[in-house]
Amino acid sequence: MKVEIENILNLKRIKENFKKIKSKKILVIGDIILDNFIFGEVERISPEAPVPVVEVKNEKFMLGGAGNVSLNIKSMGGDVFIISSIGNDENGKILKKLLERENIDYFLIERDLPTIIKTRIIAKTQQLVRIDREKIEYLNRKEEKEVKNFISGMIDGFDCIIISDYGKGFITGELMFFLKKFNKKIIVDPKPNHFSFYKNVFCITPNQNEAITGIGKLNVKNFEELLKVGIEIIKKIKCENLIITLGKNGMLVYENKNIYHIPSVAKDVYDVTGAGDTVCGIFSLYFSVSKNILESAIVSNFAAGIVVGKLGTATTNQKEFIEFFEGNYKNIYIEKIK
Repeated sequence: MKVEIENILNLKRIKENFKKIKSKKILVIGDIILDNFIFGEVERISPEAPVPVVEVKNEKFMLGGAGNVSLNIKSMGGDVFIISSIGNDENGKILKKLLERENIDYFLIERDLPTIIKTRIIAKTQQLVRIDREKIEYLNRKEEKEVKNFISGMIDGFDCIIISDYGKGFITGELMFFLKKFNKKIIVDPKPNHFSFYKNVFCITPNQNEAITGIGKLNVKNFEELLKVGIEIIKKIKCENLIITLGKNGMLVYENKNIYHIPSVAKDVYDVTGAGDTVCGIFSLYFSVSKNILESAIVSNFAAGIVVGKLGTATTNQKEFIEFFEGNYKNIYIEKIK
């Protein structure tokens, strides 16, 4: 059964909920990453090897990972606090400055490890190469205790918790067990090899590959088999809700034994960097107001449709969102599969 979006969610209700967003506080916990973008032009091939020569024109540092989740929430008018870790180095200082520039409050433990940085070299909107500099180690007992003590003293004022798990060592099974004691709704942007950490959380938001890998079903051949992957995830980790993002094919929403397919609304796709951060952040923020899974998924899908049309780790805001929704919601159908 297919239903037009305007019969589920209209612009009036979105605007009403957007007004309430500023009163909501979201706690983001996870791996913060420094995203470094080098923009340039390619006019020739190197004489030393068959590779392009990039003439650098511009360079930017942006909040990545849990930092980008936080920035998406802040940009849409929400109040956000991030808990993560950095290295005692120059890149760690850059991350702090970026958070302070965006008025995002933080608690960052300094570890004896380098700050994680991902460098992307881009020419004519095309990403040529990505360079990752990281050393992955889980929090030790002392660090974990420091994080838990801090959370215990400040968690009461938050409407929900987002776990941004990039598998860089900040999210541990013990930390997840600890967080579940506070009876807060926990929404997880997951890492496949950590699925066992997420038992009984409110919602997880894997992409298609993460969902398939996380459940160990590597030979998914069609849409019907993909639907079953979602059902198996819910059975395995007993999460209340599930959103599987499908790139150009939109997303699947599993809610209260119902399954919905929401098509993509992206007009141009220049860069998918951080699109999953947008989905998780905006879904969580909007749900904290609406208390409606499907509506919140639709809003996060439209937000992702905006950010993939921008270069780099991107966000959107309420004004841009309303204009985009108003111009693109007609003739978009939500399919109720089950």
